[in-house]
Amino acid sequence: MKKQILVVGGCGYIGTHMVKALLDAGYEVLTLDNLSTGHREFLPGGQFVFGDIRDSALLDKVFTGHTINAVMHFAALIEVRESVKLPLKYYQNNVSATINLLDAMARHNVDKFIFSSSAAVYGEPEYIPLDENHPCRPTNPYGRTKLMIEEVLSDTARTGKIKYTALRYFNAAGADNSGTIGENHTPESHLIPLVLQVALGKRDNITIFGSDHDTPDGTCIRDYVHVNDLAQAHLLALKALENGITKAAYNLGTSRGYSVLDVIKTARKITTNTIPARQAEKRQGDPAVLVASSEKAKKELGWHPQYENLDAIIESAWKWHQKQMIPNDATTG
Repeated sequence: MKKQILVVGGCGYIGTHMVKALLDAGYEVLTLDNLSTGHREFLPGGQFVFGDIRDSALLDKVFTGHTINAVMHFAALIEVRESVKLPLKYYQNNVSATINLLDAMARHNVDKFIFSSSAAVYGEPEYIPLDENHPCRPTNPYGRTKLMIEEVLSDTARTGKIKYTALRYFNAAGADNSGTIGENHTPESHLIPLVLQVALGKRDNITIFGSDHDTPDGTCIRDYVHVNDLAQAHLLALKALENGITKAAYNLGTSRGYSVLDVIKTARKITTNTIPARQAEKRQGDPAVLVASSEKAKKELGWHPQYENLDAIIESAWKWHQKQMIPNDATTG
């Protein structure tokens, strides 16, 4: 019998790529999503249940009606600046709802959990590249919600009720090479899709926040990791849990940083569009450099990113954006 994986938030950007990777790897997939930010039309396959992980009765029905082997969590809210303005929204969705999900897993004896965490748990970097030993001092509610769940998972793992892996993403980017799934947030806040929207004529220009950061060209440097590489890390984390790991946290990045100007220049080359840019003041709290050390994931999980250069990442995203069917101002849900 095929193992069935419950993917919560499976209709979102990373979730759809994960569902596809699981199906390709031979798993059965059940997606649970409230479609507040996801798009069911992009779900690659498997079974679908509409609903929210805050609904305990629904979770009991899902776990009773299916033989769930493991749960993957992609149902968090992710906008840092929104989390500052609406912290309770983030604590309710990212913390309370996740605890409700974990409680349901414990009731139904499902013990394997893979959590989408974030580099935001680290806060302002004390050294680069960031490794898993770096102090965790998040500087915004979003990062704190991720760290809180990691602590909940660590405490719960000590009871033997849950085995977990927390995967700390750096900057997820790119799209599946099929061109059928990709990044579509409303509103969009990530650099690469914003730059490509300019190339498509959906925006007049791209804003560069700060040109006086302590970097070679004065713009922020980030570590971009392809979404398919993230999905492969989840598959490896699942195998590790199946093989007896009880608790672990891993950084997921390429260990190579690219500046905002690097992204714009590469997008200009790939799209053959001028992509006008305008300067703005730097944003408070934006670290100059965020680059991962992913040596632990490579050593312990055997993870090796396949998309390690910016050209390949942007080329895959550009293929998706050219085929995109949802207008830029569409509402989700």
